[in-house]
Amino acid sequence: MVDLYMICFTLFLICYTIISRLHKSSSRNTFHLPPMPFRIPIIGHLHLLTSIPHQDLQKLSIQHGPIFRLFLGSTPWVVVSSPEAAKDILKTNDSLFLDRPYNSVIDYFTYGSKGFVFANHGPYWKFFKKITMSKLLSSTTLDHLLPMRRDEITCFIKYLYKKSKDGKSVKVEEDLMKLTSNVISRMFMNKRYPLEDDKSGDLPKVIGEIGEIIGKFNFSDHIWFCKHLDLQGYGKASKDIKRRFDILVDRILKEHEDARQNKKDNNGEMKDMLNILLDISEDDTMEVKLSRENIRVYIMDILSAGIDTTALTIEWALAELINHPNIIKKAVEEIDQVVGQNRLVQESDIPNLPYLQSIVKESLRLHPTLPMILKSSTQDCTIAGYHIPAKTNIFINVWSIGRDETHWESPLEFRPERFEETQIDVRGRHYQLLPFGSGRRMCPGISLGLLMVHTILGSMIQCFDWRAEKDGNLTNTVDMEECPGITIPRANPLVCIPVARLDPIPLSN
Repeated sequence: MVDLYMICFTLFLICYTIISRLHKSSSRNTFHLPPMPFRIPIIGHLHLLTSIPHQDLQKLSIQHGPIFRLFLGSTPWVVVSSPEAAKDILKTNDSLFLDRPYNSVIDYFTYGSKGFVFANHGPYWKFFKKITMSKLLSSTTLDHLLPMRRDEITCFIKYLYKKSKDGKSVKVEEDLMKLTSNVISRMFMNKRYPLEDDKSGDLPKVIGEIGEIIGKFNFSDHIWFCKHLDLQGYGKASKDIKRRFDILVDRILKEHEDARQNKKDNNGEMKDMLNILLDISEDDTMEVKLSRENIRVYIMDILSAGIDTTALTIEWALAELINHPNIIKKAVEEIDQVVGQNRLVQESDIPNLPYLQSIVKESLRLHPTLPMILKSSTQDCTIAGYHIPAKTNIFINVWSIGRDETHWESPLEFRPERFEETQIDVRGRHYQLLPFGSGRRMCPGISLGLLMVHTILGSMIQCFDWRAEKDGNLTNTVDMEECPGITIPRANPLVCIPVARLDPIPLSN
C-alpha cells in the first residue's frame, strides 16, 4: 500500500512539473514575466524562506535579480529589491497598488478590514485617511498634545536617573515599549501605565500579542486545501486575544462616553484623540458614520503602529551608538552646544540638531521600521519591464534596498556623515531609503514618529553614558542580530547600565 502511494505521488510530481513547464513556456511567449526559482508543487517556494524572510529575499535577489517571482504555496508574489522598481510601484503605478494582501488573522481582528492601516483602497479608506491627516495627526493636534509627550519623556528620564543612582541595568526595549505605550496611550485616550508595572492584562501587552500573531506566516492563507483549517492554531489564539482586546477597549470607550455625557471633557482638560474621534462619530454631516467596531479597530491601528516601531527604532540606534563611541561623542557635543546642559532636549530643538537627524536616518537605513512593504496589484501592469498580472502580491524589500551597494557606499557601515553630503530624507521622496513607505499609503504617523525618536534618543544620550551588559558583565560592543517579527526586533535585547552625565531632575523643572 505504501509503495502504491509513493508511485502515485511520484507520478503526480512528474505530471505537475511537465504541466508547469509547458505553462511557463506558454506564458513566456505571451508575457515577459519576472524570473522565478524552481518551484515545488503545493508549497511553491516556502522551502526557500526561513523565519527572517527579508534576509532570505535579499539573497535570492542576488541570484535572480532585483525583481523576481515567488509562490508561497499557491499565492503569487513578486519581490522588488531595487529603488528603481520600487519607484515604479510606489509612484509611477501607485494607483494600481493601493490594496493590501489578504491575511485571515488581520481580517478577523479588523472585522473584515474595517480599520485604516489594512483596509483596501476605496471610499472608506479615503475617509479614514482624511480624518487622520486633517484631525487626529494634524500639526495642530500634535502641538496641542505636546505637553503629554514632554511629560512622559521627562518621567522616563527621571526613571532612568533613579536606575543610574542605584547602579541597576535596564532592559532598553522593554522600558522603551512602556514609554512609547504611555505617550501613544495618553495622546489617544489619556491612559498611562506605571513604568515599574508589569500587568499582563494591560492594553499595550495585548497590542503586542496582536502584532506578534499578525506577523506570523499562516499556511491556511497560502495553501488552497488548508484554507478552512486552523493548522497552526492562529485562529483559536486570535479569538482569545481579540476577546481581551475588546473588553479593555470597551472599558476605555465607556469611560470617555460617560465623561462626555457629564461634560467633564469641557472643564479645561485637553481633548485626547479618542475624544476627537468620538466627535467625528457623532457628526451627522460626515460622509461615513463610524460604528463602535470602526473605533475599536482604529484604536488597534494607532496603538499597534506607534508603540513597538518607535521603541525598536530607538533601541537599534542606541545599539549602533554604543558600538561607535566616536559618533555618540560627536552627537553629545552637538546637543551640548545647541541645547546646553540646563534643560532637556525638546522637539523644537530637532531642526537645529542635524547630526542627530543623520544618526536617525542612518539607523533607519540599516534597521527600517518595517523591513518590507506589502502591496497587491489591482490590474495588469508593467514594472521594470516585466509583466505583473492583477492580484499579484508584492514584497518591496526595504531592508535590502537600504543596503544596496549600487546606491550606498560601504552599505553595511554605520556612518551618519553620509547624510551630511546629500539631501536624502526618509519621507518617501527618495526610493533608496523607504522606512515609512511612499505614495498614498505611506505611514501617516511619520511626523509623530520622527518627533518621538529624535527627542527620546536625544534626551537619552544627553543625560547618560550607556554601558552595555551581557551575562552580567560590561561589554564594549553589542551584536546586531535580528529575530523574526513584523517589525525587526533584536535577537538579543539590549541591556545597559545608564551612567548619569547630567542630573535630569533640575533640567526638567
